[in-house]
Amino acid sequence: MTKSKDTSKADKAKDSKSYEKAKSKAEEYVKDPQKLNDLIDKASKKANGKKGLLDAIWRQLMACFRLIKAYAKGTYREISWSSLVMLVASVIYFVMPIDLIPDFIVGLGLLDDAALLGWTVKTFSSEIDAFVEWERENAA
Repeated sequence: MTKSKDTSKADKAKDSKSYEKAKSKAEEYVKDPQKLNDLIDKASKKANGKKGLLDAIWRQLMACFRLIKAYAKGTYREISWSSLVMLVASVIYFVMPIDLIPDFIVGLGLLDDAALLGWTVKTFSSEIDAFVEWERENAA
């Protein structure tokens, strides 16, 4: 898939009713640590089963999941509210079985998810990179 096709799929996903629904739920999730943890558990399971499709963004995606978990635990707060909500919205979209392209459509169902996650980790890469640096500094 070419970069412009990826961008087009991400744009279509961002403009979908499913993504609007995910964004409207995101703030509710961000305010509830248990919901955030459950969401990341579901997303991690789904991502592990689709690693090949997500190869290009795997490292950033896993860092994004760890960032959200650290936020839920209260150990990391160095992220803007709007960025966190957008990260969570994209993860919600990813775990939703029915979205722009329903996940049960073999071979196509995860293309919109992968495109949206790719856009998300690229758009918020500075926030994710800052978290990874924070992790390194606090690893001791």
